[in-house]
Amino acid sequence: MNFYLAIILIILIGGYLLNLLVELLNIKAANPKLPNEFIGYYDQEKYKESQKYLCENSCFNLIHSGLLTGLFVTLILAGLFNWVDQLVRSFGFSSILTGLLFVFFIFLGLELINLPFSIYHIFVLEQKYGFNRTSVKTFILDKIKGLMITIILGALILSFVFWFFGQFRSWGWLFCWIGLTLFELFLLFIWPRFIMPLFNKFEPIKKGQLCEKIQSYADSQNFKIQGIYKMDASRRSTKSNAFFAGFGKFKRIVLFDTLIENHSLDEIVAILAHEVGHYKKKHVFQIILISFITNGFMFYILSLFITDPNLFKAFKMENISVYAGLFFFGFLYAPINSLFSVLVNKISRKNEKEADYFAVKSSGLGNQFIKALKKLVVKNLSNLTPHPIKVLLFYSHPPILERIRYIRKAIDNGK
Repeated sequence: MNFYLAIILIILIGGYLLNLLVELLNIKAANPKLPNEFIGYYDQEKYKESQKYLCENSCFNLIHSGLLTGLFVTLILAGLFNWVDQLVRSFGFSSILTGLLFVFFIFLGLELINLPFSIYHIFVLEQKYGFNRTSVKTFILDKIKGLMITIILGALILSFVFWFFGQFRSWGWLFCWIGLTLFELFLLFIWPRFIMPLFNKFEPIKKGQLCEKIQSYADSQNFKIQGIYKMDASRRSTKSNAFFAGFGKFKRIVLFDTLIENHSLDEIVAILAHEVGHYKKKHVFQIILISFITNGFMFYILSLFITDPNLFKAFKMENISVYAGLFFFGFLYAPINSLFSVLVNKISRKNEKEADYFAVKSSGLGNQFIKALKKLVVKNLSNLTPHPIKVLLFYSHPPILERIRYIRKAIDNGK
């Protein structure tokens, strides 16, 4: 058996089995007894409902990922990627356009396979637990707009990657690294202004108590913002959140309308103080730097494999090409990417604690912050007792009970 083929099959099947084990451990870790911290927020029936939601979501994700794993194994062993390659080559286009068509056909196939799962998740699973507010029209328009944005931006990025590797060979990875970094920085500016409004409405919050409280807090921290906006998240879901969009002097505060409906003014300010903490502690720049480093590492490793004949033999390919090599490399890079994700999540969990501490100290609203977090957890039916391995591998935030304990210490230290 081809060495690369054996490694890729181990990665695909082993990755799924690891995910299966983690999800089963996570379900088993669900404590049927309501933690004391949430007495008065969860009633026993609602808490049972959250655990049913966890179980059904986990089973759904395992079935979905299991199908995709089986599909990729079948496609590889049957040599169907070569069939797609021969098809796009038969059109006689340039190497870049041929590569874009190769990726497009595979992407479109995966979208069609994922479509019924997406429909089930939104209109059956989320609907069952009272989260879904997405209409069929909104769902269709979201899919069309998302597909068009992915095609346009994806085609632009891939065209440059194909061209750089085709023209500069051994140095192509360096130009791709620089180009992708500049493009990601560009997206930080255009995404909140031009892309996000395609999916949601952003209305400036009218002058009043909420606007005044947020602006007063921002001024106290010398945190300049362009505006405070309400997003119509309730069009799709009952879940709540808040975030900052934009970069530099173009920062804007965005509140879900569901958040405004369900939280007091002090709770909203406390949540936003946490987000301000991320900026004050330079977490945003830290994530950008990590992305910059990992992208460079990825492109360099890619340059070592992108035209390796043995890699193409693993996929039963008749021709060697930059575009197919880029796609096949994704299978080999998956475990490295997972390791990076574990590291990034660990850093993120540390950053979340720092932002929590900042929120408590800068706003003086520690108890309101705890109330807000509890409301968010109950509203979103979040898991209160995740398994430590699940947290280690996949959680970007500390488990809620751990966060609350840390926030209480921060409150006590300030007394």
